[in-house]
Formats: sequence, C-alpha cells, structure tokens
Amino acid sequence: MILIVVKHPVRPEYADDWTSLVEEFTTATRAEPGNISFDWYRSAEDPNPWVLIETFRDGAAGKAHVDSAHFKAAIARLPGLLADVPQIVNVEVPGEQSRMAEMDLEGQAEP
Repeated sequence: MILIVVKHPVRPEYADDWTSLVEEFTTATRAEPGNISFDWYRSAEDPNPWVLIETFRDGAAGKAHVDSAHFKAAIARLPGLLADVPQIVNVEVPGEQSRMAEMDLEGQAEP
C-alpha cells in the first residue's frame, strides 16, 4: 500500500473554501480504481494549512494517479492557491489498513 501525507500551506484567502476549491480533484481521485482513501484535514492550531492523507492499493495505482488528467490539472492550478510548496511524506508499507488492535470500544461507557 502507498501512504501519502501532504501538508498544503493554503493562502489565508482560500483556506475557508479549500474543500470546495479541490472538490473536483478529490472526487476524481476517490473514483480511481486503486484509490483506498483521499481525505482532507484542517489544522486545529492554524486555519491555513490543510493536510491530505491519501492511500493507494500499490505503486501502480499511485503511478496511475500521478499520470491522471485530474492530477495534472490540480498540479497546474494549486500553486496559485498556496502560500508555499507543500511538504510530503510518501511511503510504501506492507499490508493494508486495519483496525487498531490496541483499542477496544466494546462495553466502554461514554466519558
């Protein structure tokens, strides 16, 4: 599985509308056959950075994503919305997503 985390330093004037601005890219990526997840998260401390966590079935699925028309369109459009170049972590990990073994919610009372 390919796990990618990208921290996007969004310009303040676009931060509140970010999910709308990347909606087409997000929808197209989620529809890719090799995509497992593609989710945006906003920083709790600073409203401008948006973090993207994406997973793909394997390297071939990751390559198909990078070669897609919607990825190329996003790469052309995003620089105008960002304050700086995004930071990225891209790793290939064995296995697939699974439930956290250390956590059991059965029979737990609400706090």
